Amino acid sequence: MLKNYMEVFIDDELSEVLNRYENICKCPLCIEDIKAVALNRLKPLYVVTEKGSLYTKLNELEVQFKIDVIKEITNAIEIVSENPRHIQHLEA
Repeated sequence: MLKNYMEVFIDDELSEVLNRYENICKCPLCIEDIKAVALNRLKPLYVVTEKGSLYTKLNELEVQFKIDVIKEITNAIEIVSENPRHIQHLEA
């Protein structure tokens, strides 16, 4: 089974980062947009085997890896918050 492990890591970190923001929309559409923006800005980490998944989990322990992911999530929150699609959808 092919899996982009970066998606798993984004899901794990996203709620913690979102908790730091009080005045942003956290509707499902905005959360999906935040994830998409962050994933498009990060290098994918595809794994196929359990061994590959374990190797990728080791990357989580690297401080710089985690900093890069949190930075891109934060950037994505700012981008989506400035132009949320759900407002455009409601106005249409």
